[in-house]
Amino acid sequence: METNKVFAKRVVPAVVIDQAELALPLAETLLKAGMNVIEVTFRTAAAADAIRAIAKRFPEMAVGAGTLLSADQVRQAADAGSVFGVAPGLSEVVLRAAQERGMLMVPGVATASEITRGLELGCRILKFFPAESSGGVSALKALAGAFGHTGVRFLPTGGIHAGNMADYLALSVVAGIGGSWMVEKKLIAARDWKQIETLTREALAKAGV
Repeated sequence: METNKVFAKRVVPAVVIDQAELALPLAETLLKAGMNVIEVTFRTAAAADAIRAIAKRFPEMAVGAGTLLSADQVRQAADAGSVFGVAPGLSEVVLRAAQERGMLMVPGVATASEITRGLELGCRILKFFPAESSGGVSALKALAGAFGHTGVRFLPTGGIHAGNMADYLALSVVAGIGGSWMVEKKLIAARDWKQIETLTREALAKAGV
């Protein structure tokens, strides 16, 4: 999977879907708002079915799987149609499973040592998580000073919202930001597609795309 497609919008909506039947109207809403990427987190039993439905119905959307914690979850995600994966931590087992399936994997890091290990394993895009709790923009700036020359780029996630996303996106080492404020679980459960569309459009406008 080309990283350009995943990060073209510079915003990756991370969604938690409890009911697989809500996947298609959600994806349709995001596409209507101009968003062609979605990360479906593997926190519910409906995740794989939701990914499968979106990937089949909307091939123009880059569908990813988030919160991948095991090789088995990576295989489930790949079989369902995920073209990229995101993890909260750096697991060599998870990375190997993703590489075997040809899936772009974005492992999570929070320290200089973890970034170093990620680079050793060939990862050039890393999830900075939990972003705000780990020092936010100032921490990422400091890490960029040490690692920017390597070409590594980051996907900050955790505590990011409409009010601070621009500060992260202003950093040259940031490929994009991950967030769920525009696709909150309660909005999905309420089928509030209009609000999701509005928030998504606003996020994309702030991202300059």
